[in-house]
Amino acid sequence: MKYWLFFIAKLVAAAALFAGIWAGMEAFLPEPAMFRDFKLGRFGQDLTWTTAIFVYFLAAAGTLYLAVLDQRYRCRTCLRRLRMPVNSGAWDKMLRIGTPQVEYICPFGHGTLNIKLVHFNGHEGDNWREHDDNIWRELEGLSAGDHK
Repeated sequence: MKYWLFFIAKLVAAAALFAGIWAGMEAFLPEPAMFRDFKLGRFGQDLTWTTAIFVYFLAAAGTLYLAVLDQRYRCRTCLRRLRMPVNSGAWDKMLRIGTPQVEYICPFGHGTLNIKLVHFNGHEGDNWREHDDNIWRELEGLSAGDHK
């Protein structure tokens, strides 16, 4: 739940930022000119406003993309950035070794995220696996000789 609330908070902050930018554009950009007692529209008829709206749209779309990308690489439990990317699989030996993928891990051991680099049937979702509370259980089992 905290994961999605953080994402919503980022989106609200971005919306507030761009609402302020729009208000600044309305305050500082000149109104479109009059042409024979006809007021021209802002978009498509006035070059200053059209350029400003295009730049505004590109900045808003880029900010939304960065917010989604940042959220994708965060731990679902503690919201910290995932670390230590490990590549597995091979492009030239996909049938024997497996498809290429990158695995990220939470620095506090809450879980791992597998991102597949090859998509055969559309976009497959990322695979988030939570770890149990005791992250040392597997290492203790290996050191005690309980491995298979």
